[in-house]
This record gives sequence, structure tokens and C-alpha cells, in this order.
Amino acid sequence: MIPDDQTNKLFLADCLPKKYPDFFRDLEKVLQKCELEYALLPNTKDIWARDYMPVQIGESQFIQFIYDPDYLKTKKGLKTISDVDGICNAIQIERMKSDLVLDGGNVVKTHDAVLMCEKVFSENPRFERKSLEQKLRELFEVEKLWFLPQQPEDFTGHADGMVRFLDKNTLLINDYSGESKAFQKVFDSAIESTGLDTIKIPYHPYRNKSNDQANGIYINYLQMQNTLIVPVYGLPEDEQVVYVFEQLFKGQKIEILDCNEIAKEGGVLNCISWTVR
Repeated sequence: MIPDDQTNKLFLADCLPKKYPDFFRDLEKVLQKCELEYALLPNTKDIWARDYMPVQIGESQFIQFIYDPDYLKTKKGLKTISDVDGICNAIQIERMKSDLVLDGGNVVKTHDAVLMCEKVFSENPRFERKSLEQKLRELFEVEKLWFLPQQPEDFTGHADGMVRFLDKNTLLINDYSGESKAFQKVFDSAIESTGLDTIKIPYHPYRNKSNDQANGIYINYLQMQNTLIVPVYGLPEDEQVVYVFEQLFKGQKIEILDCNEIAKEGGVLNCISWTVR
């Protein structure tokens, strides 16, 4: 697998600057400061490129899953599904196609391991659990495959809003102390089963008017080779989060970006970015 910190090319949906020009202008400034170049994916219909673009396994290995999320199972929602074949052909990305339904935002990876939310099982009901697990291990070429419970208020069921790998032995996880005891118990149990060390990251979406909003979720940062762009929201927790990341990612370029505008739509920086090596 290609971890986030080994990626060196960034793609963004071409509809992002059209739909959110102010946010995109600020993002461009931060990318320039970090000396990160980017390209726009052509003919996209929504900004969440991570979810519908292929998952990179090796430098020339990409797997294209079926993008068919239940939260878009409406007539209006279908209009936002991009033609991934057309996009990949346009940017000349060869990929292997899988018959599994899976959003890229539900794939959190490091060199030899993948973490996912259990939503993948309900999205692929024709497979028995053990069979699906083995199929995923073969596709990702890993033995370590772990599953998390879906956060009750998260309609997407994506793992990239819950955990990220700091390195192959350490997970960054949301501080869910404000969540229900029932969820904390099943989440903690799932994390303990990995055997990995953990570091808690502040998590504070509790001022949001809707559960569909991602404001206050910091773990959905943009990470590339030697670079970290951290979402901030004008919340008291911002300062603590930036300090924590500065300690964890010492020696790397770290910048912040106000992400309130896109977070209101349900996602943050990892969601809008497709990073590859």
C-alpha cells in the first residue's frame, strides 16, 4: 500500500473551484506556500474526489471500486455521481476494476495494513463476511485488515473521519469522550484488537446544527510527503489541535486552512483530495 505520507501528486475535482471559489482561493494559497502542485480532475460532478477515485495499491497499481453509496440513493443524488472511467481515461490512469461497492474515504491505509468501517459489509450483502474479508485482503495485498463500528451520527460510514495512521505502529484516533458510552465501548474494543498504539485527537462537532456537518473534525487532514494541511474552524479547540500536530509531525511543513465552508457539506480535506505517488 502507498501511505499518505508517501504521496507526491495531488488531484482535486474541477467542480471545487466552481462550487466553492472562496475556499478554493484560500486552498490554493496554502498549496503554494507548501510548494504543492495540483491538477484538476475533469468533468467531475461532486467535490469528494477521494470517494470515487481509485485506491492506489502500488506505484502503478490502482483498484477502482464501485461508487454507489446508500446516501446518494435518490434521483437527485445520482446526478452527483461522476464518470470515473472517463476521468481515469482522461488522466491516463490504468486500474483494475473490482465488483465491490466501496468509497475511498472508507480506506485508511499504511504500508501493510488497512482500517475500514464495517459499513462495507452492508454495502456488499452478497458476500459472506469471511469471504469479503479475504477478497479485500487480496485486493489490498495486506494481511492486516481491521474494522471499526460506524460512528452513529456519520451518514457516510467513512473511516477517514475517525482514524489515521501516524506510522505503521501508531493510530491517531478521535477523542470520543463526548460520545455515548455504548459507542465508546465498541470503538475502543475495535481499536484494541489492532494491537496498535494510539494517540487521541480533539473531536468537537457538537456545535453543528446538523449531523451531516463535519465542522470540528480535525483528523480528516490532507497529508502528503513531508506536508500536513490541518483543517481549522474558528473553535477554541483549533489551537490545541495545531499544537498536537506540530509535536507529532516535527520537521514537516504544517499549514492550517479554514474549512468551515466545505465541512458544512459533510467532508473536509482528505475527502476533497486524491493523492497518489
